[in-house]
Amino acid sequence: MTTLQSNLLENHTPTGREEAWRFTPLKRLAGLHDGSAKPEARDSLSLNGAATPGVTFTRGAITAVSSSEDSIVNRIRNYTSEGAILTIDKDVVVTEPIFLNRISGGIQTAELSRVQIRLGTHAKATVILENTGDSVLAEDLEIILSPGSDLTFISLQEWDSKSVYAATHNAIIDRDASLKAIHVTVGGDVVRLLPKVEFVGPGASVDLQGVYFATEGQFFEHRMHVDHAVPNAKSNVNYKGALAGDKSHTVWIGDVYIRAAAEGTDTYELNRNLILTDGARADSVPNLEIETGEIVGAGHASTTGRFDDEQLFYLMSRGIQESDARRLVVRGFFNEVISLINNEVIQERLMTRIDNELERAGK
Repeated sequence: MTTLQSNLLENHTPTGREEAWRFTPLKRLAGLHDGSAKPEARDSLSLNGAATPGVTFTRGAITAVSSSEDSIVNRIRNYTSEGAILTIDKDVVVTEPIFLNRISGGIQTAELSRVQIRLGTHAKATVILENTGDSVLAEDLEIILSPGSDLTFISLQEWDSKSVYAATHNAIIDRDASLKAIHVTVGGDVVRLLPKVEFVGPGASVDLQGVYFATEGQFFEHRMHVDHAVPNAKSNVNYKGALAGDKSHTVWIGDVYIRAAAEGTDTYELNRNLILTDGARADSVPNLEIETGEIVGAGHASTTGRFDDEQLFYLMSRGIQESDARRLVVRGFFNEVISLINNEVIQERLMTRIDNELERAGK
């Protein structure tokens, strides 16, 4: 993308009539979409823990590996050429999770953040990104996986109630590399998260998992795009959402594009939503575009339903109080994904947060 094209995209202000923005409440984005947000230079992201051999966390110049038509991403890139860079060297296997923590920056000014996570050939690691506090934050995050590398990336949106977070997480995956990404959104006022995948080498695979729980007045949008541009790549998408409280609103968009050259593709995407109270709205739109018939498989499914009264009755008939029964059903609904985090402290923290939000919504 040329500088002129980037500037034109930055200067384009979404109106809400565009497909990419038709669900988003633009007036609640704190000016991140139209340039009216007041940016403040701050480095909120830090590496938590001791240095590990073969792992470096630095700040410096970033050259974008991916192009973008997103106006927020291009505002970030035109605002700054520097950001945080996490590098795992070639052949390094990191056995313990690498934690990246974000310090809240407040909501009076906005942070425009660039992040790159780079894995060398045959490197393997787990990276956990923890977002907490109140902040107005736009983020351009790129994940670059060299051939044969393996990354588990866990992104936790545990924001406080006033946060506005608009982020693109774009993974560029080379030959025989694999990515498991788990996105959890349980806090914030408005969260708009765009996980994207670009396959650039055959034999690669990606597993996108996610959960979100919105309560009264919260808006959470997860819009993913998987670009199968090379042969023999595999993708799986599984997102689960729950809503409780008046005017809680979630949006899930799943776009999978299988190009003509992507023979041997195997892909499936699934979104399930559980509506717990009246006044909640869940939008779910799976899309699948296929340009070749030489594929292993491709499919998608989406379901949105009310709380299962039969399950609730079954539990209550065995002496369990209604509030505890509801909590158990919701925990069971989310457990499939949250258990994949494979960290008992984080798993219980997330479940406790969901329990507390559910309790408040029921009052």
